[in-house]
Amino acid sequence: MGSPLDPLTYHSETPLCTGVQVRVTLGNREMNGVVVEPTEKPDFKTQPIIEVTPFFFSTTQIKMAQFMAEYYGCSLGEALNLCVPFPVILGLDPGIHLEKTGFPIKSGMTIDITLSPAQGEALNFIRSHPVSLLFGDTGAGKSEIYMKRMDEILSNGKRALLLLPEISLTPQMEERFKHHFGEVFVLWHSKMTPKQKKTTLAKIYDGSARIVAGPRSALFLPIQELGIIVVDEEHDESYKSSSRPRYNARDMAIYTGKILDIPVVLGSATPSLASYAKYPYFRLRGGYYTSKRTFVFEPSIEALTSFIDEEIVRNYHEAHQGIVFIPTRANFKYMMCDSCGYTIQCPFCSVGMSLHRHAKALKCHYCNYTEMLPRICPKCQSSHLTNSRLGTAEAVEHLRTLVDGMNVAQFDRDVITTQNKLIKTLKAFNNREIDLLVGTQMLSKGHDYHDITLGVVMGIDNLLAQADYRAREKALSLLIQIAGRSGRKEDSTVIVQSFNESFFRIYLDDYELFLRSELSLRDGKYPPHKKLARLLYSHKNGLKAKEVMEEAAMRLSTLTMVEVVGYGASPIERIGGKYRFQILLRSDKSTELIRAIKSVKSPLCEIDMDPIEFT
Repeated sequence: MGSPLDPLTYHSETPLCTGVQVRVTLGNREMNGVVVEPTEKPDFKTQPIIEVTPFFFSTTQIKMAQFMAEYYGCSLGEALNLCVPFPVILGLDPGIHLEKTGFPIKSGMTIDITLSPAQGEALNFIRSHPVSLLFGDTGAGKSEIYMKRMDEILSNGKRALLLLPEISLTPQMEERFKHHFGEVFVLWHSKMTPKQKKTTLAKIYDGSARIVAGPRSALFLPIQELGIIVVDEEHDESYKSSSRPRYNARDMAIYTGKILDIPVVLGSATPSLASYAKYPYFRLRGGYYTSKRTFVFEPSIEALTSFIDEEIVRNYHEAHQGIVFIPTRANFKYMMCDSCGYTIQCPFCSVGMSLHRHAKALKCHYCNYTEMLPRICPKCQSSHLTNSRLGTAEAVEHLRTLVDGMNVAQFDRDVITTQNKLIKTLKAFNNREIDLLVGTQMLSKGHDYHDITLGVVMGIDNLLAQADYRAREKALSLLIQIAGRSGRKEDSTVIVQSFNESFFRIYLDDYELFLRSELSLRDGKYPPHKKLARLLYSHKNGLKAKEVMEEAAMRLSTLTMVEVVGYGASPIERIGGKYRFQILLRSDKSTELIRAIKSVKSPLCEIDMDPIEFT
């Protein structure tokens, strides 16, 4: 990975304001650029700016990008590249704060929302804090509180931004908000077609879109007169980018709220420990549903046992729907040789490849390398190839054989590849054309269907056993989120395949008890008490990457305010043909971490501030 460019100097015959988007030449290519600051004429030759475009980046966007470049260790260009610029309006000076100019506001359809006394208290609470956490049980009515607060913001001539994990952008959520707000509500997400994005952006530009909902990328849309940011499911890991710049949209939303002096509301049934410890919260308990949910623990390795099969068949015969959670896509996680124990790995990554039976292929879920199914072991030539760990596709194949007439559908990224497929599958489930959904973490979000009376959770012990200081938090949160999909109207059963009943049972009905316990457990070691940073070194030449990493680790170990927790080869040492090594740093202050990282800056190094995954 090449080093990002520092700002370059060009000249213009006419004065230009900060933030204006321009066209420039770089080598033999013509590219977009952004004016970040005027400068005196240098003593070296400069290229001219070819064209001034009718777009510019606002003062807020520039500040966001500058903060990201400093905190997350990316270039200013990489940060600005996330932003969608504002249009230059005729007669408007591009140097002013467009957010304060006020485009014409078109009113939408609103239907009055009646809040319960507890919801009313929660509304008063979020009104009175610049940043607040709405810690509400599943079904407690967080969405109604969001909408009521947005009504107030809109009545003051402002606009609202609703951030959700990409996986939560369901047709049902869109229908709920459109039913209340009408056409002033728009969605923005990665599965939109270019034409849909163009239409939505036009509504954002002309001001007719007054409420915008979307994943982390929506934070960088050109929304003028923004009055509130709501981050729903704030605990969700998809808010953290897994590629440079490795920013966290939840934290950037809070920073943006501070710049604009507008409120930010975080919401979750299982809030992150960081948010719980840092921000004032309102505990919204209970919900609309009075049905009983019973947890049954089956001490077993990850497998579809006869007990699970029988419960699924029983639930089907009682004319109810169910969901089965499995953490692994495809048919099996790995293909192994029974004779020599060899695991068939990706030639470019240090991971076993997943079996995709319908495609008759093995596929790497890291670099997407695909090859035909082998008939013999590449190492010992044995034909005794077996599979380990159950995947969604394999589970679907098995469950379809249990009883005639039961419609079992797969619900993961291998099958739900477009927005239309998502809409079609959820509609079929809502219409009871599907009896059982089998999927990955997609199951834990966006469902509000009332006839799920059976939930099956498999593989939760694999999450609990991960070499990650957040393993307990992630496993418990996921279990509660998936369990919350069932028992909306009638009593339900949740089967949890786990050898750790004693851990889960304590906290299932009291997540706050877990948060307090975990906060004490991490004291002096991990966030939110400490700040972490991961330095990731990668290169096709493994020796070179290792040498640069070791040199940096030795220099960092001499610092007094920063601790080198560990360094060496990454757990997955090779991805996409590049060898990977990492250093994990810990400190009391992020400023000390940033200073230390700058002292060992290298083109081979990618910075991951506040890391949430360590593979």
